[in-house]
Amino acid sequence: MEDKYLSVTALTKYIKKKFDVDNHLNHVWLRGEISNFKHHSRGHMYMTIKDDNASIRAVMFHSQNMKLEFLPEDGMKVLLQGNVSVFESSGQYQLYIQEMQPDGIGALHLAFEQLKEKLTKEGLFEQKYKKQIPAYPEKIAVLTSPTGAAVRDILTTLERRYPLVNVVVVPIPVQGKYAKESIVTAINKTNSLEDIDLIIIGRGGGSIEELWAFNEEIVARAIFDSQIPVISAVGHETDFTISDFTADVRAATPTAAAEIAVPSKKDILEYVNQLNRMLLNSYSKHVLHKKQSLQNIQESYAFKFPKRFIAEKEQLLDRLIERKQQSIKQYTKVKLDQWRYADKQLNYINPERIIKLKAEKLRSLRNQLDHQGKQILERNKAKFSHQLSQLELLNPMNIMLRGYSIAYDEENNLITKVAQIEVGSKFNIQLPDGKIIGKVMEVEEKDDA
Repeated sequence: MEDKYLSVTALTKYIKKKFDVDNHLNHVWLRGEISNFKHHSRGHMYMTIKDDNASIRAVMFHSQNMKLEFLPEDGMKVLLQGNVSVFESSGQYQLYIQEMQPDGIGALHLAFEQLKEKLTKEGLFEQKYKKQIPAYPEKIAVLTSPTGAAVRDILTTLERRYPLVNVVVVPIPVQGKYAKESIVTAINKTNSLEDIDLIIIGRGGGSIEELWAFNEEIVARAIFDSQIPVISAVGHETDFTISDFTADVRAATPTAAAEIAVPSKKDILEYVNQLNRMLLNSYSKHVLHKKQSLQNIQESYAFKFPKRFIAEKEQLLDRLIERKQQSIKQYTKVKLDQWRYADKQLNYINPERIIKLKAEKLRSLRNQLDHQGKQILERNKAKFSHQLSQLELLNPMNIMLRGYSIAYDEENNLITKVAQIEVGSKFNIQLPDGKIIGKVMEVEEKDDA
């Protein structure tokens, strides 16, 4: 029995074939807005193209998108050309983009704005990175087409304004497919030369397509990385390129670049003449001043009456000598008084004298110490004798010699009351020459009445 059921793969292949043979789907021109844009690491671009009511998935492979002059992004309105087919793995139809351009704005203009924004964020246009143009360059490299009007304008202007400068023309293609690489190579090669003071790079006017080599990112970065100052002179006054922003100075035209690069011969001559006039004026004033000084000397009293002047100076010298002698005498007297005072002080602090005084004081202190020691000893002896007498008076043994005795119980406790002892208990009586041991036969308490 024949199987009437298809596999999903077979059905998908059938639908894909229908798409592929449809001429209307093989050449599609589409207008829409980009969303869900993704630039894959392999270079392919994936996105969704939508309008107000519908959307379609789309892909632009690396071999096609590498030709784009701008970078697609979400929200961008574009004009597309491609074909619609089925992606078998997911069974979804999608647009395979062959060409793309912005809708409503030129692709080159969009690429210009995108690169300008990118380099602005990186800081390549900031003034702090701009190098100073030398005031009097000795050698200038001109990077431009050797056959264009720009090089003639630059050379003519340099010769007219500053004929002392040496000019090296570095020929480069200023437009075309390989222009950007040639420009970068020329900039790097010029930087390897040690005697180049300044670079002028540019060309004459043209369309944005003709000027595009100077809007390339690698050219802009080469200009920014140049160790030699760069003047950019691309196009006419109204033309602006990325190179103009990264260069150290932007000139409106090639002629203007040459005028910026070198000083004016006329201005230099005028400055030299001004310096010459200032020098002559200063010299004249100096000579006049010296003449006036000479005249003052000639008219001076010393010059007219030298003998009188010498006599006065002799007299003044005598006075100065006398004053000096008085000063020496006074100084000697002061120093002599100071010496005498020092000698007196030295005698006062003579070590032998001090030792003698100290020895006498030591003997006096020793005598005082001996005297006071004897007095203290006598007082202490008397005090000791008195205390010993008092102690003898309180000695119980001495009291016993007068007929008294002391009684103790069996546990050697002092008996002071009759109540402390009972009949039959033992006791002992302490006498001066010994003790008596006895036994209580009878206890008789004293009648208080």
